[in-house]
Amino acid sequence: MKIAIITILVGLFIMSCTQTQSERLVLVASKSDPTISVRLLFHVGSQDDPVGKEGLASITAEMLTDASTLKNSYDQILQKLYPMAAGYGAQVDKEVTVITGRVHKDNWEKYYQLLKEAVLVPAFKEDDFTRIKNQTLNYLENTLRYSSDEELGKQVLNQFIFEGTAYGHPEAGLIESVKKLTVDDVKAFHKNYFTRDNLTIGLGGAITDHLAAQVKNDLETLPKSSGIRHPEINPQIIDGLQVELVEKETGSTAISFGFPIDLQRGDADFMAIWLANSWLGEHRNSSSHLYQVIREKRGLNYGDYSYIEAFPMAHVRQFPPPNVGRHHQIFQIWIRPVQNHARLFALRAAIRELQKLVDNGLSEKDFELTQKFLGKYYLHFAPATMGRLGYRLDDYFYGLKGNFLDMFPDKIKALTRDEVNAAIKKHLQYKNMKIAMVTQDAESLKKALVEDQPSPLKYSNPKPQAVLDEDKEIEAYPLKVKAENVKIVNIKDVFLH
Repeated sequence: MKIAIITILVGLFIMSCTQTQSERLVLVASKSDPTISVRLLFHVGSQDDPVGKEGLASITAEMLTDASTLKNSYDQILQKLYPMAAGYGAQVDKEVTVITGRVHKDNWEKYYQLLKEAVLVPAFKEDDFTRIKNQTLNYLENTLRYSSDEELGKQVLNQFIFEGTAYGHPEAGLIESVKKLTVDDVKAFHKNYFTRDNLTIGLGGAITDHLAAQVKNDLETLPKSSGIRHPEINPQIIDGLQVELVEKETGSTAISFGFPIDLQRGDADFMAIWLANSWLGEHRNSSSHLYQVIREKRGLNYGDYSYIEAFPMAHVRQFPPPNVGRHHQIFQIWIRPVQNHARLFALRAAIRELQKLVDNGLSEKDFELTQKFLGKYYLHFAPATMGRLGYRLDDYFYGLKGNFLDMFPDKIKALTRDEVNAAIKKHLQYKNMKIAMVTQDAESLKKALVEDQPSPLKYSNPKPQAVLDEDKEIEAYPLKVKAENVKIVNIKDVFLH
């Protein structure tokens, strides 16, 4: 482990970062990296989908990176990329779209020619559009609904919290809206949003001044923005515990709950809440508190985590992803699927632990252990050039004056327990939240929630008396859910319109 950490530190030392805000150019050069990384961040996302055309931003991005250009068909592009062992793709989030690619420096000229054509001269062919549209519909109708209840629950929670706003639909869109989209819709959206004014260029690795100037000059030929404004996001005020139950034939229940949090990178309390959240539910960390309570002591599921920033595709990621910047975040807890008989107990256990954190704060011991842990753990967030470049782009997105990753250890080290506990009191709460549960026999769960029925557990293996004693408190923990605050949605109606 010591060797790995030293290697990471050396890699960071030889990197140099520059950013010219007026030109929106971010460079992360590395003398030891033989590859060139590209991140083209457009300030447009699913929030900019017109009403009734949800999914347009996503499909437009795919038409740039997964389709033909005016100079090469889609098949020709794949054939040319294959011997380079390289590619490029698009990631669309609520507020940003990033086109990413990476190639060995020896193949840069051939690779860049293809990437440049994808961005500047997309063909917008009907057959490409039909293929991408069908893939999107398959994702919404089948993959998102049926392949992972955990991912389904997260999307339902986001839609539930931001309903009525431009954040309130999956990035891929809504089924009925996607069906109505046309190539002309894509062309118009591309013209309005994929402009030079909306672009921040990120280059990293084996880059030169000449290479950076070439990319910047080429992308300056993109059209100028027409000045379209992004929508305002004002989520509804949450009063009490509001629950959405997705009825689905499943032997386990995925649970997600949370609320909007008025906090983002650069804010005074951000690092304090980051530390508190790390203690409560650091992603895929077996030492975090929720994991210990629900999985380690009781074996109810695979894992239990909490978040203060968007964390898409968490099932395939270990660390926070870059370039999913949002100005409207939610605090959320994810309880990975538990057997149906344990669903109400697990929900109670998680909310109870959140209440204890809010009411009591962190102990001195927990604060010091988490502070020490994060002082090293952050090195894993972006050990390579591509990730480092992504974080630098996020610095620009959030308007940070410094480098978030470089500032991270000092800011964590400077925190005091009193500062963290004061921030917890200010920003976290447990009385007004939205809860999404993917489960079967939703009517019986609704009844149990509204009546606050006890939810005792039975274990197949003996448990320590301390755990059994605590179970008595958890199974009777009051939720106080009103009948009018529980709605049941059939899986076939989710993401429909």
